[in-house]
Amino acid sequence: MDTALAELIAKQEIADLCANYAYALDRKDWAALRECFTDAPVFLHPGGRVDGIDGIVDRARGALDALDASQHLLGNIVVEVDGDTAQSVCYFQAQHLRAGALGGDTYIIAGSYTDRLVRTPQGWRISERVQDYLWRDGNRAVVAR
Repeated sequence: MDTALAELIAKQEIADLCANYAYALDRKDWAALRECFTDAPVFLHPGGRVDGIDGIVDRARGALDALDASQHLLGNIVVEVDGDTAQSVCYFQAQHLRAGALGGDTYIIAGSYTDRLVRTPQGWRISERVQDYLWRDGNRAVVAR
């Protein structure tokens, strides 16, 4: 296969992986969320560090299980491929809804994900995700554990 075509396909597969991550969160599909990561991923976020897929799933469940709905939107995905490894960055906007929460029903977080990825026999997987916040708005208690 032509090198440029292979790179283009890899970039699309990684963009699809990022979207699958967002869909898994919003559907609370923890099995699908697991499929987005390697066996020993690292997740760095403004509140700390999570090592391992079980910790990543537990963190997501803790934030999202009590919600009535969430919507994670992605944009401006940039991918650099180097053989069987890659780096990507994309913006996200995560809207969270818990009806009847004291102080308001919604909480929005906007920021970026910066990922290191590896190609596995099952496809591209995230080995490290760094989440940065650009801004937040609304009632933080909506996502309080």
